[in-house]
Amino acid sequence: MPAVKMYTTLVCPYCVRAKALLKQRGVEAIDEVRVDLDPTERDTMVRLTGRRTVPQIFIGDHHVGGCDDLIALDQRGGLVPMLAS
Repeated sequence: MPAVKMYTTLVCPYCVRAKALLKQRGVEAIDEVRVDLDPTERDTMVRLTGRRTVPQIFIGDHHVGGCDDLIALDQRGGLVPMLAS
């Protein structure tokens, strides 16, 4: 299973929802990067994704996007194969 990295903040319901979906699909470990604790991490997130909102989710080297993007990927049947690769 590829590594899963998620840029998050403490109080973010979309982050909680995305983490729950990933756990349901078998992800045991998520590398959470708290952008509310370290502004340089937010700068890194924006540089990598072009987005300022959280969560921003990476599976391996692939930027999935935010929570809605993750849910859409799952509904299209693409999340499980991506996690299995």
